[in-house]
Amino acid sequence: MLVIIFRRLGQSVLVLFLVALISFLIFRYVGNPVDNLMGQEATLAQRAALEEALGLNDPFYKQYFGFVWNALNFDFGNSYRGALPVSDLIASRLPATLELALTSAIFAIFFGVITGIYTAIRRGGYLANIILSTSLIGVSLPTFLIGVLLIWLFAVELKWLPSFGRGDVVQLGWWSTGFLTLSGIKSLILPSITLGLYQLTLIMRLTRSEMLEVMRQDYVRFAKALGLSSRQVNYNHALPNTLVPVVTIAGLQLGSIVAFAIVTETVFQWPGVGLLFINAVYFVDIPVMSAYLLLVGVLFVIINLFVDLLYLAIDPRLRDNNSSE
Repeated sequence: MLVIIFRRLGQSVLVLFLVALISFLIFRYVGNPVDNLMGQEATLAQRAALEEALGLNDPFYKQYFGFVWNALNFDFGNSYRGALPVSDLIASRLPATLELALTSAIFAIFFGVITGIYTAIRRGGYLANIILSTSLIGVSLPTFLIGVLLIWLFAVELKWLPSFGRGDVVQLGWWSTGFLTLSGIKSLILPSITLGLYQLTLIMRLTRSEMLEVMRQDYVRFAKALGLSSRQVNYNHALPNTLVPVVTIAGLQLGSIVAFAIVTETVFQWPGVGLLFINAVYFVDIPVMSAYLLLVGVLFVIINLFVDLLYLAIDPRLRDNNSSE
């Protein structure tokens, strides 16, 4: 088991170095930082001094490992727009994105698994068919259009929920949260549904297909032949084996939620790192773009590593297969 864990950790470290390399290439070779930091009236001597101060004259490998070392210390330089430290900008926006992603993930996993189990057990039923038909909305419609429709219905027509912003927040140290205020919770509902609806549909359909496949297995038929109730067969025998692949897909979807948050944050003007990235692209703010790419890559790798380890813990057969290799 320890060998498998160390192997996964090694793979994750290698991927992180590759992500850092891509982020560094964007930081170093997309545009000239000297041109962005200094005006056209700067002399050649001033430009040369700035290049030396930024380490742009150093060899490639030295610049790369310096970038990695600074990233490990959460130092991404200063933003070209406003000259503020990028780490401070991300730290101020990160709580909003993480709370939105967490709420969307809980919404998608909870309702996705429940509706997937229900449509599998009650296949052919009237309500199950309605759920399956409605789920096509989450697959076919783009995220921004779903957000616009929800704003039109619940914010413009019904006036139940706010259409943009995060609402009132409470400071808990450096962390700002909207979970402790009514306006913060109300502001979170529409963007969470918008962001999580696509993942909910995928998880529901995956759970349903896996549940149907497991219910055809011999051991499930044998359990029914022993006289066990349908509830015991479905929830004690079929469901645990159904959740093994669902856990993997659901875990990977958490990383995609953070990446897809860009569109949702733009539609709802949610003050997270996704909206920060969009503004950075508009103003060609390379340090912010580079830091965002690295942040999303790190989140993906961490989530993927956690899912791999959880997968091994759930299914002992994988441990046995890896041990025999």
